[in-house]
Amino acid sequence: MKLTSLLATAALGLGLATAAVAADKTKVGFVYVGPVGDGGWTYEHDQGRKAVVAEFGDKVETVYVENVAEGPDSERVMTQMALDGADLIFTTSFGYMDPTINVAKKFPNVKFEHATGYKRADNVSTYSARFYEGRAVQGTIAGHMTKSNVVGYIGSFPIPEVIRGINSAFVHARKVNPDVQFKIVWAFTWFDPAKEADAAKVLIEQGADVILQHTDSTAPQAAAQAAGNVITFGQASDMSEYAPHPRVSSIIDDWAPYYIARTKAVMDGTWESKDTWDGIGAGMVGIGEISDAVPAEVKAEALAIKDALADGSYHAFTGPIKKQDGSDWLGEGETADDGTLAGMNFYVEGIEGDIPQ
Repeated sequence: MKLTSLLATAALGLGLATAAVAADKTKVGFVYVGPVGDGGWTYEHDQGRKAVVAEFGDKVETVYVENVAEGPDSERVMTQMALDGADLIFTTSFGYMDPTINVAKKFPNVKFEHATGYKRADNVSTYSARFYEGRAVQGTIAGHMTKSNVVGYIGSFPIPEVIRGINSAFVHARKVNPDVQFKIVWAFTWFDPAKEADAAKVLIEQGADVILQHTDSTAPQAAAQAAGNVITFGQASDMSEYAPHPRVSSIIDDWAPYYIARTKAVMDGTWESKDTWDGIGAGMVGIGEISDAVPAEVKAEALAIKDALADGSYHAFTGPIKKQDGSDWLGEGETADDGTLAGMNFYVEGIEGDIPQ
């Protein structure tokens, strides 16, 4: 056999071997609404992606696209991932729901996981965390810590997930401080540091000395730090660079165990469409260290609520609770069902203002 033929045969063999190795890898894609360096929501999802790499090594290949706008652009990104051979795609923002469903129809052999949505298909699962449990802990601290009795809340979009959080924080702040008021500013963005900072400044000007946020950047933390006498809570990630003050605690989203489990399910052929909604007890919602800026007795009370939520002995929405219009919602000792929470579109009694439509 000529040398050129031997080389060609060897090259062909090497190519086939390389292709076989590539075929053995499970390819996992992630679609992010913000930058991986946002310090909040997207940062924590990317920590989950890195955990998948650490767990499976060269058996997995991960890809991601950051700063993907909700809507048609996300559909294009998902489609390209599927065309590029992704076996599993995590779409990590509420506004990706319909695009995920649309793309999944075109690629029935690709598995999709959509965060915080409610539409499923044979190849589409949904997953979210019970962030409202963390808001109960934050509300307890906020109600105790405010001196002005004004707590500011930066909302992203008026979807059930965000409304649940506002209601939970308010209910628990009112439990420890009947005089507390919430002022809410809607940023209509998940990640826009300039808008988030402006929202925080507006709330501070309105007398808020505690700021909660359901947006993704650390800009509100910086605004509070500049104000000097305002406390904050980290959102989605610990934001501990602002501890011990203004950031006195945080809600931490830990997606790593879920991402590892779902990737493994694709690898071993056991993946099936399901809905997952876990909280503090399952470890999907973490409470960041409560700093020494919080009095010891307040810290103890907050941790007691955290433990009760974790072991199921307490539900964040336990009656009596009325709706904003004064109508009864939950009777004495009654707890909210998941269906109502999943579609929550009302404020509880005591919150002023309307939910934007």
